[in-house]
Amino acid sequence: MGDGVKDILIGRDDGTVEVYGFDSANDPVLRFDHSLTESITSIQGGCVGKEGFDEIVLSTYSGWVSGLTTEPTHREAGPGEELKMSQEMQTKIASLRSELEQLQFKVVQERERYQHSSQSTTAVSAVPVFSINDKFTLNKDDASYSLILEVQMAIDNVLIQSDVPVDLLDVDKNSAVVSFSGCDSEPNGNFLLATYRCQANTTRLELKIRSIEGQYGMLQAYVTPRIQPKTCQVRQYQIKPLSLHQRSHVFDQNRPMNILSLTGQFSFAEIHSWMVFCLPEVPEKPPVGEDVVFYFQNTFLNTQLECSYRKGEGVFKSDNISTISILKDVLSKEATKRKINLNISYDISEESVGHTLKMIHPKLEYQLLLAKKVHLIDALKELQVHEGNTDFLIPEYRCILEEAEKLQEEYKKQPAHLERLYGALLVSFDVTSLYTSINHDRGIASVGKALSNSNFSNESKEFILAAIGQRRGHI
Repeated sequence: MGDGVKDILIGRDDGTVEVYGFDSANDPVLRFDHSLTESITSIQGGCVGKEGFDEIVLSTYSGWVSGLTTEPTHREAGPGEELKMSQEMQTKIASLRSELEQLQFKVVQERERYQHSSQSTTAVSAVPVFSINDKFTLNKDDASYSLILEVQMAIDNVLIQSDVPVDLLDVDKNSAVVSFSGCDSEPNGNFLLATYRCQANTTRLELKIRSIEGQYGMLQAYVTPRIQPKTCQVRQYQIKPLSLHQRSHVFDQNRPMNILSLTGQFSFAEIHSWMVFCLPEVPEKPPVGEDVVFYFQNTFLNTQLECSYRKGEGVFKSDNISTISILKDVLSKEATKRKINLNISYDISEESVGHTLKMIHPKLEYQLLLAKKVHLIDALKELQVHEGNTDFLIPEYRCILEEAEKLQEEYKKQPAHLERLYGALLVSFDVTSLYTSINHDRGIASVGKALSNSNFSNESKEFILAAIGQRRGHI
């Protein structure tokens, strides 16, 4: 930046270039940013094109080399310099055009030769080889998965298929046109079938996927680039039973805990493989040592999980009863597949039900209020048109009208958010999980006690009681 202090150059996976400087307190400050359409694989600073001007040179996944320069694009010239600058620029442009024409001619020649050889009677068909740069990562901010697919040539279409229920969310950077096909989940096991048709020269596609804990299976992406002959590659991504959990290094021992204990004739490697199957971010290879402890946090509800296991023994603690229920079901199935007999015991905390409600409460209140505001917008706009102004409205309603566009955009970005909270409540108060050590009436009583001793709004209480009523058959 020319201030005598070295800067930090960052090239990000989403194509963002950032330059950070340092202020007087030696803290990094963003000085410049620029966005490209492809992931950046390498970045370097120096003087490249013009002496005396610092520049940034970077390469992208598909092979493009781009540059950013501090040289002004428009310079004031004196009477005798204008012609000199113009001639210098024209010479440079002519040289670049000549080089580009030569490259284009070579491409045309090679393409004609390939077409001629492919039509020959003695030609052997060869499937074009292309590589895919893909990532499937969990975002802590919105409890969704980002699926990034990048190819070195233009993408024609991407087919997404899943044998478990998932939601596809809108991505601002995604310009592809999506179309959904009808699925029959019973005979074929298809819950999702969607096709993304990409625009010309699209080499990178980013998708957002939201899963449901307890429902696990496989998500598949069929990637077809714009090459001849047509060919496709498939990538598979496992949706794990506790897919919304993320590794953590902090565990609050003061929360009310539900404990699942199991013993049996299984090895350390076997129980570790079960953990790899159940939870993300667990290393494939068993850690060194006789036992291991992992901590996890649920990115959607902010509940936590502790996994402690060794040869022949495993102990799992969580403040969310549904997490324990899911683990019990999955571990039992995995042990049955290997013909291993498990001795399972529980220690269920009644207080954890109320604790889970309190964890859900802020999200529930916010989403109910957001939905209420969005539903009022049309009626308030009609009143505004009828009366000619908004002076007669209370400040709360005037604020809703002023932020109408922002509220509707936020509501659009959170599809089925209330339904997900509803589902979380259904799982948390499921009869099977509560019946393990809490009978039906005691389970209802613990929920009622939690609601009566909290600051839940009436809307939230009705929402929670409706969820329990649907699962129980009565309130």
